[in-house]
Amino acid sequence: MNLALAERTEADEADDAQESVRHPLFNDAPQSVSFNKLRKRLLRQVRQAIDDFGMLNGQKRWLIGLSGGKDSYGLLALLMDLKWRGLLPVELIACNLDQGQPNFPKHVLPDYLKSIGVAHRIEYRDTYSIVKEKVPAGGTYCSLCSRLRRGNLYRIAREEGCDALVLGHHREDILETFFMNFFHGGRLAAMPAKLLNDEGDLFVMRPLAYAAEDDLAKFAAAMQFPIIPCDLCGSQDGLQRNAMKDMLAGIEAKMPGRKDAMLRALSHVNPSHLLDPALFDFSGLTVTKPS
Repeated sequence: MNLALAERTEADEADDAQESVRHPLFNDAPQSVSFNKLRKRLLRQVRQAIDDFGMLNGQKRWLIGLSGGKDSYGLLALLMDLKWRGLLPVELIACNLDQGQPNFPKHVLPDYLKSIGVAHRIEYRDTYSIVKEKVPAGGTYCSLCSRLRRGNLYRIAREEGCDALVLGHHREDILETFFMNFFHGGRLAAMPAKLLNDEGDLFVMRPLAYAAEDDLAKFAAAMQFPIIPCDLCGSQDGLQRNAMKDMLAGIEAKMPGRKDAMLRALSHVNPSHLLDPALFDFSGLTVTKPS
């Protein structure tokens, strides 16, 4: 048996041994073999990301950004499950930033968070009006909306005494960001799994970095999360990201497994085979003549 398979088997056996202590929010979840495999796979990927990127190095309290979408709901559920099992020794507080979008269902998230017994904070900031005022008709909403949301979440994390802001970005988000930077920004950069903010006082972490969006969608549907759609989508930035999403889906359909291969490539960088003299000292290369 190879090492990777052995590690997966050991992880599955550990999960089986702890089935009796899974978080109560899974009590009404499907009991099917397929769902249990899905849940275990996501838990294993989250634990791997936490370990690979040192997300528990000195961390005590995490602020979980909860948008009301499938990804952040899944992130919260998986982290709560790990904490319930004694595998995540940090305090968790969920936070939703109500940005003032028209017809936003204000009761959904507070009701859900109370029902699963997680500490939470609901913050209202009308960034929607700012976005509408600053961005011309037909312009890009997503970038400004994201910056305003992130700034408020940083503030809330500090007020709550948190070490890190934890977000629900997944494998596809990372790959789409890479290709947006590649095609539109002329640079090789993706979405890091762990980042220190500009002020140097908070980490931004993405434990779902290895998780596939399709898996998270299936997980959300099985768990029957009360999904809240974003009313600001469809701008230029969104269309660019959708083009990257379609491109990646097309590649994956023709060559299954390419998304995982691309993600592995982002963690196996060879600077001497790129073209950045600031990253590799090409001028310092010397020829060693045989004696």
